[in-house]
Amino acid sequence: MTEDRKETPGSEQDEPRNYSLLQTMKAVAWGMLGIRKSRGHSEDFSRLNPLHLIAMGLLATLVFVLALVAAARWFIGYFTS
Repeated sequence: MTEDRKETPGSEQDEPRNYSLLQTMKAVAWGMLGIRKSRGHSEDFSRLNPLHLIAMGLLATLVFVLALVAAARWFIGYFTS
């Protein structure tokens, strides 16, 4: 006996979609804050594009350093005037 099975969209093994740049930026932000559930962490690693991750990590680091420099200049200017 053979059964004719129709393939339904949910029955096939869907490969996880890669994250977009915005989703990668969100994952990097959570990583910088250090608050992420292990389930979300493992999901991120299965979906992240390494090039997007490196680019967003460098961009986030640059923004963080520039914010620190701006805050330091503001404080120095505020307290020396």
